[in-house]
Amino acid sequence: MKSACGPREHSESAPAARAKARRSAEASGGGTPRAVIKVCAVAISAALLIAATAPAEPLTEAPRLSAVYDSILDARFDRADGQLKQACPPAPVEACQSLRVESLWWQILINPESRADDKRFQDLALQAIAANDAWTRREPRRAEAWFYLAGSHAPLVQWRVLRGERLAAAREGAAIKAALEHALELDPALNDAYFGIGVYHYYADIAPAAAKVLRWLLFLPGGDRVKGLQEMLQARDRGELLRGEADYQLQLIYLWYEHNTDLALTMLDKLDARYPNNPLFRQSIADARETYLRDHQGSAAAWRQLLARATAGTVYDAQTTVVRARLGLASTLITMNQLDAANEQLTIVIGQHPIAPIGAKTRAEQLQRALQTKSATR
Repeated sequence: MKSACGPREHSESAPAARAKARRSAEASGGGTPRAVIKVCAVAISAALLIAATAPAEPLTEAPRLSAVYDSILDARFDRADGQLKQACPPAPVEACQSLRVESLWWQILINPESRADDKRFQDLALQAIAANDAWTRREPRRAEAWFYLAGSHAPLVQWRVLRGERLAAAREGAAIKAALEHALELDPALNDAYFGIGVYHYYADIAPAAAKVLRWLLFLPGGDRVKGLQEMLQARDRGELLRGEADYQLQLIYLWYEHNTDLALTMLDKLDARYPNNPLFRQSIADARETYLRDHQGSAAAWRQLLARATAGTVYDAQTTVVRARLGLASTLITMNQLDAANEQLTIVIGQHPIAPIGAKTRAEQLQRALQTKSATR
């Protein structure tokens, strides 16, 4: 599940907004129900649709669907659409419906400020859920059907979290957990399903008190942090096609809760190397170095790398990514007191009057005023 959590300022990057929300929750001593919502939401996209080989009953056409999922993670969405047309059939039509939702979810995750695709996303998600639910009714003893039912819910759960619909997301998360458990009852060799179960066990244990009350209200059992992490790693290591998504979700856990920033950055570096067309991974590296290590030089280097790729047109939505990278670089340069270099980046953004990401020009003007104040007091 791609982890988009809570509302954010329009011009903030997705990783920066998540880090800001996390710090705010810790400072308040409470925390939102988000952690328990992510119980099932975060990982089912990971455990999602593409599964490990299960000796008893392997998922149908897993190699074809794996190739689709790799295209999604690399933000090559047009290629993924073409692959889906060729994959289904012979792959289950319901699986491809779920993957289409997953593909659109990643597009939203990369540019979370925009709501242009929200209505289409909701419609696709509900259609995929209905199709997979019908499949489980036709073949209730088929583990694959239950697995895809869980996966079809996952992007919608995450989208609800992103848009602040957390109670609805929690209810759907409970349905995801039930479907995955049923899939494993039918076929314990479905290794990737353990990732979603593991995320539930992990987050249910570490969730703040408010989230645990929500868990109780939904009649969900308690968690086990150690067991949950073991299950996630088991799925990542043994799953045939889960590695990329699992690494993305696990790096968030290592960053936020396990306080192992070095391991999180190692995972992000691997993701960026494997999926260089997706700007989110290099962006996450820049944010993590700034937020968790106070490594301003490293953060600035990561922003410059992303800016170079976007300028060359070698990342998804290059025009928007150029603006994000300039804003991120400028913010870091201000922290480093390299005010002239920061002002250069901000002046470019303001002069371009960008329409995406939403609020970018306003954010640039705010940073420029902060820069001028800092310059006046030097």
